[in-house]
Amino acid sequence: MALIGRLFVVAFAFLMACFVAGAIVVFAVLYPEISDFAGGQIDPSAINIVLGFGFIFISGFALLPALIIVLITEAFTIRSVLAYAVGGALVGAACYLGLVPFDPDMMQFHGIVRRHMEIMTGAGIVAGLVYWLIAGRTAGAWREPRRPLTPPPPLPSQSRPQP
Repeated sequence: MALIGRLFVVAFAFLMACFVAGAIVVFAVLYPEISDFAGGQIDPSAINIVLGFGFIFISGFALLPALIIVLITEAFTIRSVLAYAVGGALVGAACYLGLVPFDPDMMQFHGIVRRHMEIMTGAGIVAGLVYWLIAGRTAGAWREPRRPLTPPPPLPSQSRPQP
């Protein structure tokens, strides 16, 4: 029963981490457009970027890399905030590198934009911290046996039991 409850906590924490990471990416990508007051309206290509990144994070593009990190931390009962920050950075970098074309002949990525890589890695770090706040602090707790209930204190010798 504890495992089922833990699965719900992990799913909720993952969704909240995705929302936070998505908001960070959207803000970081739109910041140059928003900060330009002389431009008037936001460029339609920027709106497409917002919709694209929002869809990527909400659709679960980060699900597989994050699931690997979650399984490792739950299996080994890792509760360190640093582990979740590093895991989030790895997930953010993996999500970005999944979008960049890879040339297997040359064994290199083509078209990596450093700013975008930094944004995705930073968003992954913050998402890892949000996940840690919700679910990571109690990783592996579902395997620990419950504490036995302490018996109530004894009744005084002159008291009568209640009917």
